[in-house]
Amino acid sequence: MPQAAVSGIDAAAPRRLGAPREGVDRLRHGVRRALASEAAGWRSLGRTLAGRPRVPAGATAIGYDRPVRTVLVVFAVLSLIEIPIMDLLFRGIPAVRWPMLVLGVWGVLTVAGTLCGYLTRPHAVGPAGIRIRHGGEVDIDLPWALVASVERRRVGLSGAPALSLTGVGDGQVLNQVVQDFADIEITLERPTTLRLPQGAVTVSALRVSADDPAAFLDAVRAHIP
Repeated sequence: MPQAAVSGIDAAAPRRLGAPREGVDRLRHGVRRALASEAAGWRSLGRTLAGRPRVPAGATAIGYDRPVRTVLVVFAVLSLIEIPIMDLLFRGIPAVRWPMLVLGVWGVLTVAGTLCGYLTRPHAVGPAGIRIRHGGEVDIDLPWALVASVERRRVGLSGAPALSLTGVGDGQVLNQVVQDFADIEITLERPTTLRLPQGAVTVSALRVSADDPAAFLDAVRAHIP
């Protein structure tokens, strides 16, 4: 009987990272994740203003945010337009006006921080290996000695979160997806433990999104046959 059937896990279905949490532990974890995400957004805004994308020397940057970039820009613009509207509506009610203005500005900066996280932390393929990113928090270092193969393979994972797992045991795969799709599959030389914001996971391969899969593979070929 297949291992997935024994364990009750659908190996093909994407599942969230991290152990299930309940009660106070779930609340604490949620607060920590929210604060970490907020801090990452501010760091990304700072890198954008300083013109310092996080790309190692000699590495090729590969974006992965194209499917959501327009949505984020539109949302940021609408949030920005909403600020003067709220100010006009509540001008005569200071107790409401100022909190609404603060929330409006915070919302715009949050969306901008998310977008800047994508722009300043692209995937990177360079002399030291491959760096897989997702926004301001995820940064996975894969030295070339750990990489067995890299191939173009578009995989649909309907409903998958930005980071998810498929497979079981030593055959687990980490999926970094944007709008339900990954474009590149990286097979590792051995099952490897990766430390992520949601917790440590052991995987034998990664599937990642890339705006330009051909450029990703060209960059890989420049460093390994």
